[in-house]
Amino acid sequence: MTQNLVKAWTAAKQRLTDGGIDSPVIDARLLLEAAADASRIDIVTDPYRELTPEQTATLDGYVERRLRREPVSHILGRKGFWKVMLSVNNQVLTPRPDTEVIVDLVLKRTTEHQAFNLLDLGVGSGAIILSILAERPAAKGLGIDISSEALAVARENAANLDLNNQVALLRGDWTGGLADENFDIVVSNPPYIATDEIETLEPEVRDHEPRLALDGGADGLDPYRILAPEILRVLKPGGLFAVEIGHTQSKDVEALFTAAGGLDVWTIKDLSDRDRVVTGTKKPLET
Repeated sequence: MTQNLVKAWTAAKQRLTDGGIDSPVIDARLLLEAAADASRIDIVTDPYRELTPEQTATLDGYVERRLRREPVSHILGRKGFWKVMLSVNNQVLTPRPDTEVIVDLVLKRTTEHQAFNLLDLGVGSGAIILSILAERPAAKGLGIDISSEALAVARENAANLDLNNQVALLRGDWTGGLADENFDIVVSNPPYIATDEIETLEPEVRDHEPRLALDGGADGLDPYRILAPEILRVLKPGGLFAVEIGHTQSKDVEALFTAAGGLDVWTIKDLSDRDRVVTGTKKPLET
């Protein structure tokens, strides 16, 4: 039976609702847009446009995958973040709006034509560093990740955004091999889920995102114990740092960065009013 855009959307929404998917309306629309090569405006202004049999079959396949709790970002191979569109797969975390808090902070602390050196530790898809560099053309960035597969995704995104001349992407273990006091800004979204909590996560995360990017050790704080002193080591005097945290980890992570020598260490909340980013500075040089 021939389907049009509005009927296909309605049917997909119902299937996802019946399957217990949390966001059936948005997910159905995104899958339909991709399957039918349609835009949101097309669905509203031309709702009776018919799908080809191939488009209908593609949409059915997408919906089946979503019902198996595969993330929409993996089904489509892309995810919007801040003002950019990123390629993603199961080798990187799907970028989330919570992480945009870091981007917003850095952009507010810098000016459009300011030149600075930015370091992103655990760069993943490149979401943070590329979103910043896209709006700061005079800045340069280095992204480091231990995963070669993640770096391949970041390199694809850098190329797609025409940022190859601003960013270098290297395989490494956090700050290993980096010189002291070399960066004006350091950012990171490290693994921060406690090991025994991973099995309690939603299937979209537990079964489809890399454990390497999730597992923060027994209490979720292992990466911060490494990062706090190392970030302060590679920051220039007066430099800014910002790290994403789990919403219950603010006091512990603040204490680690304060003990490492961070100044004005505090926590920024996300749009859901949860603690999300610990930030601070390195003591400036005496004048």
